[in-house]
Amino acid sequence: MINLVVIWNVNPQIFNLFGISVRWYSFLFATTFLVGYYLVQYYSKEAKLPQKTFDFWLLYMIVGTILGARLGHCFFYEFSYYVKHPLEIFQTWKGGLASHGGAIGLLITLWFFARNYKLSYLWVLDRIAGAVALGGFFIRMGNLMNSEIYGYPTNVPWAFIFKRTDADAVPRHPTQIYEALCYLLTFGLLHFLDQKFKHNPPKGMLISVFLIGIFGIRFFIEFLKERQSDFENYMSIDMGQWLSIPFVITGIVYLLYIYKKNHGIIKEN
Repeated sequence: MINLVVIWNVNPQIFNLFGISVRWYSFLFATTFLVGYYLVQYYSKEAKLPQKTFDFWLLYMIVGTILGARLGHCFFYEFSYYVKHPLEIFQTWKGGLASHGGAIGLLITLWFFARNYKLSYLWVLDRIAGAVALGGFFIRMGNLMNSEIYGYPTNVPWAFIFKRTDADAVPRHPTQIYEALCYLLTFGLLHFLDQKFKHNPPKGMLISVFLIGIFGIRFFIEFLKERQSDFENYMSIDMGQWLSIPFVITGIVYLLYIYKKNHGIIKEN
């Protein structure tokens, strides 16, 4: 078999202008919200909401995602450090964001958004499912540009050597690409379902498929990924996998509920 190992040595910085550094990760992170903003409007067009509502919707999403992702990293992965240095929690420029924390933060802030604007919480979650899945693609590509969150050493022909951050400089699974492509496929599935039901799927269907797809994918790819914290070395499955399980179970349970409801097995009061 031909060995197609990729030597990955991309500069994570796009450019530096007058001392201001613009990095690929920051650019792709911002792109996530920009694209998400327009996608949410597209998937919500049948509701004919005022433009101002979408502006506040974006604000809730940004705050929930960033705050949740930062706190998730601090408490799920480096709790022993940040409990001793609480002020450094706010030093986001030092890095450290956790996708599971971002998901939790997003769920919480969108609950407040739905309540304040008198919208169905499940409807709101369905409308953002596709945008968040596509956002996951951009974030993982940002991780690739940073040469971070890569996999274990491997001899597969498509392995990457991450020269900038891997001191061993050995071929590894490009798990960022695995996840990014799977998230893109999940987005495609969600878009297909939305079109199939003419922008009006059963409430909770899209977010349930999202939870199963995104976090189910995450659970299995974690088996190929380097552990993010030392304490995970003593765990049978890592923190990312433990945090993924409740999301997957929630998605499966609610899809079963929708199926039984639509087939008359259960009825709402």
